[in-house]
Amino acid sequence: MTDSFDEEAEPAYTIDQYLEGIEEQELEADMVLGGDEGKECTYSKGYMKRQAIFSCLTCTPDGNAGVCTACSFSCHDGHDVVELWTKRNFRCDCGNSKFGVGFCKICPNKDVENAENLYNHNFRGQYCTCEGLYPDPDLEEQVEMMQCCICEDWFHEEHLGLESPDEIPRDEDGEPIYEDFICQACSGACSFLSVYPQIMLATCKDSAASKSEGHNVENALPACVSSDELENGGCIGDSVKAGCTEANPSSGVTVKTLEGHSETNLQLKECTKAFYTQKGVGFLLDQEDSIVEYEKVAKQKREEKLHQQETSDSSFLNGLGHVEKIEILSGISDMKNEFRSFMESRDPSRAITSDDIRQVFENLNKKRRTE
Repeated sequence: MTDSFDEEAEPAYTIDQYLEGIEEQELEADMVLGGDEGKECTYSKGYMKRQAIFSCLTCTPDGNAGVCTACSFSCHDGHDVVELWTKRNFRCDCGNSKFGVGFCKICPNKDVENAENLYNHNFRGQYCTCEGLYPDPDLEEQVEMMQCCICEDWFHEEHLGLESPDEIPRDEDGEPIYEDFICQACSGACSFLSVYPQIMLATCKDSAASKSEGHNVENALPACVSSDELENGGCIGDSVKAGCTEANPSSGVTVKTLEGHSETNLQLKECTKAFYTQKGVGFLLDQEDSIVEYEKVAKQKREEKLHQQETSDSSFLNGLGHVEKIEILSGISDMKNEFRSFMESRDPSRAITSDDIRQVFENLNKKRRTE
């Protein structure tokens, strides 16, 4: 009987553990949303360099439209919404022609269509070469995926084209260590990237993978230039012009983990930057486009928000009269005393439940009514 009770008991947490968990969840949300509080539609900002995007399968079941954070809250609350994390060079579609008679509650005056937006199977809730769902309703514990920095699709580690996921460098907690990841199809189309230093390569088993559908990357001519030349500003364009374009399609790379490549790219010549732009991957040279920079900005916005909250709380207290301040401090003292009394009288072998906390506040209210 006792064993059965213990199995059904609520999990026990300290207040510090609970608050730490809440803070971690808030930080994770801020990192995903880029610090966007979801108060304004981003349509007026045009095609943003990077932002959090969502797909509403209730309004656009074909998965051919994306909406910003604010519209996902205000216009699609309660709908079947797919979280896509971030997308590059995207403009909010909410309320345009793809939504039929529906309109955006925040910013109703929009163009009929955003011609520069790109869509893939992620907008239908499907990911990876296996077309798997995320979250997968058949799995109790979801499998982590990696996002390609070029096509922005997500892939399971076992579907990267490696001999084994053990080839991926990891930290002491088992988490993959990489700045940017390039999938099998994109690395085949952009094979010139293989000349980068500090890069992990995997042999491509199927050259047809580089021709898979849904990847908006032009077939790029691989350049025969050394890592030293690249680091010192060597020009990929010159190598191509010189006719050095030989490549064996059966030995293309499938996955790359680039470390610090944005800093190296700053040393490249203008003609090399033009070559990247011509091949549709000019964004790889843009430090502000990376996920690292996106999360850095999100952290800065979070710190600024927390500082504003602290300043606002301080201003609120400073604006109160002497009597109001005494009442607040007295209320805090009463709450501390009630919790201390509860902790001293409780059975330490029994977990604290929500009913216990509710009783503490009921006792506190009774005492205040009798004063």
